[in-house]
Order: sequence, then structure tokens, then C-alpha cells
Amino acid sequence: MSNEPILQLELPGIKKLRSGKVRDIFDLGDALLLVASDRISAFDVIMPNGIPRKGEVLTQISHFWFEKFASLVPNHLLRRANEPLGVPALAGLPPAQLADLQRRSMVVKKAKPLAIECIVRGYLSGSGWKEYKQAQTVCGIKLPAGLTESAELPEPIFTPSTKAEAGHDENISFEQAQKIVGAELATQARDLSLKIYKAGRDYARQRGIIIADTKFEFGLERSGDASSPTSGKLILIDEVMTPDSSRFWPADQYQPGRGQPSFDKQFVRDYLETLDWNKTPPGPVLPPDVAAKTSAKYLEAYEWLTGKKL
Repeated sequence: MSNEPILQLELPGIKKLRSGKVRDIFDLGDALLLVASDRISAFDVIMPNGIPRKGEVLTQISHFWFEKFASLVPNHLLRRANEPLGVPALAGLPPAQLADLQRRSMVVKKAKPLAIECIVRGYLSGSGWKEYKQAQTVCGIKLPAGLTESAELPEPIFTPSTKAEAGHDENISFEQAQKIVGAELATQARDLSLKIYKAGRDYARQRGIIIADTKFEFGLERSGDASSPTSGKLILIDEVMTPDSSRFWPADQYQPGRGQPSFDKQFVRDYLETLDWNKTPPGPVLPPDVAAKTSAKYLEAYEWLTGKKL
């Protein structure tokens, strides 16, 4: 197993459809191959060096949750975590490279992603805390007076956002989400998001992790009948409740009234804040100790959640 970060991926004979901040998407014809690289971004800038094994952790945590939530919501997985990828074009890769690829990859159904991000907040943090201090609301939702930073909300709230091709996503109201994707789909996505978040939050809390908030992605599974007027059923796609798509806090250090230590990019952000850097590309190279500590945090999140070593 290589501990060298994997930043760029090209696979022989397989067309790359898209390269995001972390994931590369390859076309398998009737399916997609999602590969999580070890790239890391902060302040919306991708750093020039990555975090060893980060992509592996994101993929394996997602596999864990997809399996756990299978009875709550259908998802896009076509193969389980321990099954071979089954992609003939990759058969010629060296075994070590294939093993590396397998641990950070998902073979998934093709789906049409909803044009909204489905965000659930259970605690008052980040942009939500900033807005609450000004208006006693989060994404326009009125909350009780007297809440402090990192306080648990009386009930989790659904706060959708737009998907920006460039720049930042924008928070929108549920009514705006209904206008974008339709009332029925927006309601379905909201109800599923809250249900999955509550189930994941309760499980993670037993394992010593507070999931303060998270972002889900849903898509419409493509119908097998091309002439069918239906657009397919709503399924859970992308990644699920990882340290990249959520705020993970160690429960034993939780203390409302302040910011919390976290399991994700904290070391990276803390380091970048010490620099004279204007938070625009190119990002600075991360020192080896910052990358190593961040890698250890990601691995720790997997171990705490699953009870297994990766």
C-alpha cells in the first residue's frame, strides 16, 4: 500500500468525464467509476500536495454508510466495498495499483443529480452561527433566542443550497428549492435528508463522534425504458457523511459556547491561517507534518465510526 498521495488519475482506455476538487468520474458505458483522489482544498483552493490515504477514507466511510442506510434509502452503488471492481479495461494494471484504485473507487449507477445541495444542520456552527448572531435565523429559519456557538439545535433543520459551477454555493429557502426541482422532489429530498442525518447522528454519537451538519446529494436513477415518461426514482449518490461533506467533532471534547476541534481539515486550515496568503490560487505547499497529522485524523474518523482499522 502506497502512502504517496494520489493527485491525478488517468486510467488506460477509460474516458474521464469530470474532475472535481477531490473526485474523478470515469465513464464505464452503463455505469460510472467514481475515484476519490488525495487532493485537499481549503478556502475553495486545491492545495498543490495532497493528504495520504484521504481518498481511501472518504470512499470506505461512504461504503459503510451506504450499506448501513440501504433499508432507509436506495443508493447508486453497484458493488459492495470488498468486491472486485470488475472493469475489464483495468485488468492490465499492476496488482498494487489496482488494489490502491479499488480502495478509493466506487462503481455506481448513472443518475441525474438534483440541482440542489441537501444540507442538514443539527448544531449551530459556521455560516449558520454567523447568521444566527445577526438575525436569530439560519438560512431564514427562525430559531430560539439564547443559543450559543456549537449549541445543539432543538431539531435538525434542512437548509438547501444552490450548486455553483464556480465560486460558492448559495443558501436558499425550501420554497426556492421547490421552484428549482419541483415541490414533490424537494419534499422527498428534504424528508430523506433529515431521516438519514438523524440515523447517522445517533449512531456516530455512540461511537464518540458528533456529526454537527452534513451535505447529501441525490439523483434520479435513469429509467431502463428510454421511452418512459418517468425520470426514475430518487437515490442517494456521491459521498455520505464523510469528514469532507460533514463537520465531525469528538464528543468527549464537546463544549458549547466555542468552536470545536474537528476530524477534517483543521490542521490544514490552522496552518494556512498563519501564512501571508490571500486565499486565492495557487495554494501553498503543505508541510509534511501538517499532511501527516491531517491523514491521521481522517483515518481516526474511519476507525471511530466503524470500529475497524483501514
